[in-house]
Amino acid sequence: MFILGAGLGTRLRALGLDVPKVMAPIGNKPLLQHHVELFRTQGFTEFIVNLHYLPEKITGYFGDGSRFGVRMSYSHEPELLGTAGAVKKMEAALRDGTFVVLYGDNLVKVDLQPLIQFHRERGAVATIALMESPEPWTGGVVETDEAGRVRSFVEKPPRDQVTTNLINAGILVLEPGVLDAIPAGRFCDFGKDVIPRLVAEGRPVFAWKPAAYIQDIGTPERLAKARADFERGL
Repeated sequence: MFILGAGLGTRLRALGLDVPKVMAPIGNKPLLQHHVELFRTQGFTEFIVNLHYLPEKITGYFGDGSRFGVRMSYSHEPELLGTAGAVKKMEAALRDGTFVVLYGDNLVKVDLQPLIQFHRERGAVATIALMESPEPWTGGVVETDEAGRVRSFVEKPPRDQVTTNLINAGILVLEPGVLDAIPAGRFCDFGKDVIPRLVAEGRPVFAWKPAAYIQDIGTPERLAKARADFERGL
């Protein structure tokens, strides 16, 4: 599993949190620890995390992952490469088979196995986990046909052009072939660049809405909601 962990957490500094966004504490644990512990129970034992701001805050806490029963490896980005560029940088470790990319700045509770099964049954090169949003224009808006094949993916479209409330939930199941659609050594984003390209080329890109709790923690208000939800048991 590749966890995107390079978020700066700039807006959280108003709370006195001078840490990478994935290290924001929820229930006395960093958000990233919640990810590792949840997905370890689902059989994921190898994690790659990309780093940028205060990388030692992450590496010093998790080390090689053995304390958490997993193996952690890291990719430091002196300059941010974007969601897809980050994955491309580590492609040598991702070429062996299907892999999952998790946007690390969401508190999540989800079973990934049904999503992976959906992906494999449809022969997809990429499958996007969906969530409903009251403000879909703030995310990647996804339109599908009845079988779940993606017809359109638009990142942060104009508000008056939104036709669905289903957006990218920040969980992608990918085949190694997707790596060939990502340019090396420069900034590239899944939502703005890679997924629209795959759809335009007619590649089998699918989307499905799993039973899940997903809450972004990128602002003080959203972090407060995530913390309150966690205390209530999600």
